[in-house]
Amino acid sequence: MAGQWWRGAGLALAAALAACTPAAGDSAARGSRHDAAAPQNQRESLFGERGLNLGGLPADDKDQGSGIAVNSFLWRASLDTIAFMPLSSADPFGGVIITDWYSPPETPGERFKINVYILDRQLRADGVRAAVFRQRLGSGGQWAEAPVDKTTTTELENAILTRARQLRIGQSS
Repeated sequence: MAGQWWRGAGLALAAALAACTPAAGDSAARGSRHDAAAPQNQRESLFGERGLNLGGLPADDKDQGSGIAVNSFLWRASLDTIAFMPLSSADPFGGVIITDWYSPPETPGERFKINVYILDRQLRADGVRAAVFRQRLGSGGQWAEAPVDKTTTTELENAILTRARQLRIGQSS
């Protein structure tokens, strides 16, 4: 019974939050001062007009229109470039994208995995790093590590940077 204290605390928190929210038609609960100042289609926020900033970034950073903690062009370009691979995880606040293993249809005996790291909030050539992993299917049916040509990683990073520039140019026009 003592281990279930969190259930009671969760219910109490939910009830407290529900009590803070005015009913839909309750103009007295909202107050007339707020009704006149706020546009009809805009809601007030508990965290102020700029919202909650989990990344500790300035809210007026022009490259961060999407609210992620890394350069939005590099982030979107990375996702676009590796879109053919299944994603394992994507962390926009840490700037890490990890794919799951992918076997190209033309070479089912090998598979690839990619990790992309967005390292900067600016669109710079050194703002993105990639790691490519390759495995080959052995005769015993086990996957074994295989070398990856160093140019593969460089070409992937260049493809991401090219796509990021395209996205930035497309936004300017």
